[in-house]
Amino acid sequence: MTIRHTVRLRLHVDDVIAFGPGKAALLQGIEHTGSISAAARAMNMSYRRAWLLIEDMNRCFRSPLVETSTGGAHGGGSRLTEIGHGVLARYAAMERRAEEAVASDMAYLQSLLAEAPQD
Repeated sequence: MTIRHTVRLRLHVDDVIAFGPGKAALLQGIEHTGSISAAARAMNMSYRRAWLLIEDMNRCFRSPLVETSTGGAHGGGSRLTEIGHGVLARYAAMERRAEEAVASDMAYLQSLLAEAPQD
């Protein structure tokens, strides 16, 4: 039996998830590849789904987190804005602190789990 625990932080604006683990992963992919489509492919996500997530983020924050440029001789691309980099860095730090804060409680709960049945 494999036991995993993760803390999932999400920022909601009304009924929209403004930021969470999936959107953080998408931003990391865009940061790494410079491309929404490449980031989406790496996550097994459609370009349309990735674009909708980016629109949600850009709409929920005061300033866009992702900027795009149209194609041309050198092709288009996407990049994180300064606020996008800041949100991504702050979110990663929050995740680390949250995991640390609940580590002993998680260990206690894991100690109470039943053993997996043996076949």
